[in-house]
Amino acid sequence: MQTRSGLCISVVSMVRTTLDGFDDLFRREYDVIVRDVFLVTGRQATATEITQDAFAEAVVHWRRVRNHDRPGAWVRRVAIRRAIKVRDRDRRRDELAVTDWAGSPAAHTGHDTPGSAADTAIDVARALDSLTATQRALVVLHYFDDIAVADAAALVGCKPSTASVHLHRARQRLGAILDTRITTDA
Repeated sequence: MQTRSGLCISVVSMVRTTLDGFDDLFRREYDVIVRDVFLVTGRQATATEITQDAFAEAVVHWRRVRNHDRPGAWVRRVAIRRAIKVRDRDRRRDELAVTDWAGSPAAHTGHDTPGSAADTAIDVARALDSLTATQRALVVLHYFDDIAVADAAALVGCKPSTASVHLHRARQRLGAILDTRITTDA
């Protein structure tokens, strides 16, 4: 019969063996996935939470996940797909809030003063906010992380041809929005 401490040591040993390689995966991929999810959602706390949830799901399915050629891609796919869902949900909620605010008298008292680099960064952030969650995720994965369209499509959960259409529409939308707001000195 095992004592309570002996049982705990056995359980800890079993968990370590079962999660072999997880620590390395976590150290290698966590920061990159948090960054990507942040770029999709636009919110740091949300990005951290989604990434932690994706790694927690990897722990639950570790026996299967560790046998993948690229376990980090599995975790990233889970995180990006959750980020898209959260982004869509938040965007719908924000649209309702903006609609309510636009009808109020407070909406018509401010004025814009363009010019600084901070204003330009805000314009780019707003332009990215105008994209659908899937478009934004594909832009982040393809242009920021330099992931091939086919691989980015797999991470997002669509066909490569669909991803190409999303990227094309995203470029058109970003170009139209930013072209009217950003002038160059050339």
